[in-house]
Amino acid sequence: MGFNFKKSTTFRLAQAAKAQRARSGAHLSRIGLHPGQEAVLKVLNETDGKTMSQLALALGVQPPTVTKMVTRLTAQGLVFRRISETDGRLARVFLSQDGRERIMQVDRAWKRLEKEALAGMEDKDRKKLRRLLRQVEKNLSASFEDDPDLEDELESDVKISEQKAESKEALVAAD
Repeated sequence: MGFNFKKSTTFRLAQAAKAQRARSGAHLSRIGLHPGQEAVLKVLNETDGKTMSQLALALGVQPPTVTKMVTRLTAQGLVFRRISETDGRLARVFLSQDGRERIMQVDRAWKRLEKEALAGMEDKDRKKLRRLLRQVEKNLSASFEDDPDLEDELESDVKISEQKAESKEALVAAD
């Protein structure tokens, strides 16, 4: 019998992530933002005046994605760009006053989403889930270079699957 992906933890995680993103998008649209834009505002709220490259790194996205988000946020008057005083080749991104005010709305939307997502869970279960998700994130962020055993394990899984398929074919052929 094949792998039942619908009963896997990673499938459930993917489904939960899709539902979270959709629900988050609904909350953010009420305050005039698209998913991801709130993260730009939050990063700038922590450290204003980041370059586009610094924003991309902080958000874990590619520079063209940041450029698109910053352009849209600039058009909304939530951020502005200023040429760096020390390096004229660099533009730094800053929150506008409207952007600072929008942060409060973002925080309320995130709190509402957190409450909805974790409804019916006890505090100890919420903490455990947070810890487990951090571990999953860490595991999935690891590369093959960081864990050579991981590649060996995957190779072994492929060989086992191939052997099972060959055995199944042999049984079918024998009938």
